[in-house]
Amino acid sequence: MKKLINDPTKFVDEMLEGLLRAHPDRLRAVTEDMRALVRADAPVKGKVGICTGGGSGHLPVFLGYVGRGLADGVAVGNVFSSPAAAPILAVTKAVDAGAGVLYLYGHYYGDMMNFDMAAEMAEMEGIHVETVLVSDDVASAPPDQWRKRRGVAGLFFAYKIAGAKAEQKADIAAVKAAAEKAVANTRSMGVALSACTIPEAGKPSFSLGEGEMEIGMGIHGEPGVRRGELEPADDVVTSLITAILKDLPFKSGDEVAVLVNGLGATPCEELYVMYRKVWELLRDARITIHRCYIGEYATSLEMAGASVSLLRLDEELKHLLDAPADSPFFVQI
Repeated sequence: MKKLINDPTKFVDEMLEGLLRAHPDRLRAVTEDMRALVRADAPVKGKVGICTGGGSGHLPVFLGYVGRGLADGVAVGNVFSSPAAAPILAVTKAVDAGAGVLYLYGHYYGDMMNFDMAAEMAEMEGIHVETVLVSDDVASAPPDQWRKRRGVAGLFFAYKIAGAKAEQKADIAAVKAAAEKAVANTRSMGVALSACTIPEAGKPSFSLGEGEMEIGMGIHGEPGVRRGELEPADDVVTSLITAILKDLPFKSGDEVAVLVNGLGATPCEELYVMYRKVWELLRDARITIHRCYIGEYATSLEMAGASVSLLRLDEELKHLLDAPADSPFFVQI
C-alpha cells in the first residue's frame, strides 16, 4: 500500500500539526505534544463539557467532531491505540466550566481503562465526570448484551445529540440522559471489502481474498459474522438492514435518521447506490426517514467498505438532531 507520509512513527503528530494549522480558529492544543485538543472557545461558561477520544486512523472520528454542538475536546491516541490518561485529564480540565464533564466514547477496553483513570484524577481535582459508552455495532454481541458491543459509526449520532443538549446549557444529568437515549436507539452494521495498513506496520492488518467480503467486520479488523463472495450492493444492504431492523427492533411507524458511512476507500457514488436500497427497504417497512447523512463519518484508514446506522427518533431526539453544529469535519446549519 502506497501512502503519502514521511516517517511512519511521526504520522499522528504530523497529521495533528496539519490539522491545527488548517483550523486555528476552531481548534487549539492544550498540551505540548498536541495529543489533547479542544474547541478554540473552550471552556464555554455554564456548559457541560463533552470529552471524547480514541485511536487515530478513524477521521472524522474522534477529533473531527470537536466543535459547537458536538464535543468540546478530544484525547488522541496512536493509530488504533487508546489515548493515555494524561491527555484525557488535560482535555477534561480544559473543557470544564464548572458544570461537569461528560466522557463520550466507544466501548473499547483500552479506552475504558484510561478514561476511567482520568475520571478518578479529575474527581480528585473537584471536576464532576460522568461517562456514556457508545455500543452500536450489532455484529459484536447479541441483542441482550447490546451494552457490550463495539462503538462504531453510531458515535456520530451520540456526539450530535449530546452536543446539542449541552449547547442548551442543560445540566450534566440531562446531557448524560440524552446521550444514553441516543445510544440505546442506535444500531449499526458494516461490510468490509479490503484491509487497511497501519503506517508503522507497513502491511495490511488482515486479508480478504480477491472478490471476497466480510459482513459485520469491525473497524479495526475484528471478526464479523459472515465471510464470502462479494455480493451486489442491494444484497449487501438487505443483509445489513435486515439485521439492524430485527435487533432493536425497529417497527412500522418509526421515524429514523440514517447514516450511510464510507470506511475510507469507498467512493461516495457507491454510498448513494447503497442509500437507494436503504430508502426502499425502510419505505417497505413503513419507517419514515427524518434525516440522512451519507459520506465518511467514521473511517478505518483506507479500508474499503461501508456501514449503515439507524437512530430511532422521538420528538426530543429529532429536535436535538436538527440543531446546528459546526466542526472542521461536519457542519449543520
